[in-house]
Amino acid sequence: MGSTFAQDRVIEGIVFDKASNERIAKVNILNTRTGQSVYNTLKAEFKISARVNDRLIVSKQDYISDTVKITGSNTILIYLKSNGIQLKQVTITDTLLSPQKKYQAIRQEYSKAYGSNAYRDPLSLSPGSGAGISVDAIWNSISKSGRNAEKLQGIIENDYKEDLISYRFNKTLVASITGLKEPQLTDFMRKYRPGYYTIMNASDYDFVNQIRMNAKRYLRNPQGILLPSLK
Repeated sequence: MGSTFAQDRVIEGIVFDKASNERIAKVNILNTRTGQSVYNTLKAEFKISARVNDRLIVSKQDYISDTVKITGSNTILIYLKSNGIQLKQVTITDTLLSPQKKYQAIRQEYSKAYGSNAYRDPLSLSPGSGAGISVDAIWNSISKSGRNAEKLQGIIENDYKEDLISYRFNKTLVASITGLKEPQLTDFMRKYRPGYYTIMNASDYDFVNQIRMNAKRYLRNPQGILLPSLK
């Protein structure tokens, strides 16, 4: 039994705002024993290697850092408390609603296509499968109009993915990294728009580095052939 507890394993978790219970992204999670440090995703989810009794320091700007002790569970939910100092931040998104809030609002608007699942959180923690999109909630079969409902759900899902890409790969961020100005900025973003997989899995460091490398390629040959989207 002792050797089992001494083995590293993958811990999955989600970070929430303690006051609002909303998910918060760009949170750093540090394992004090191994020194491994990761950031959670835009869906507020993270994975990190740890063993029983390890301590994770969870920190984010404008929030009070917290220390979490690893027990026998492979999934953890972390709630961070705001430090009360709300500094005005530069808006780096091109939409008023975050993709998740917009997605949930659309699901409620078309509740007949989703049945009772329209009000469920599409990003849920499923036992044994880790954190992710609740497939059962999204693709629930309903009535005789199931085919039309499924088609509508597919359109909503695709729009949601595109919104997530645009939310992270936005003009303010890309311009600050590349220094590009219009019309080159729009042309670059159209040609080097990342795919959904990249948006959801690339760390902040890798994402910024990818934009910089692509900008160098673009500047060498602005009229070059379009690159396929990264999936």
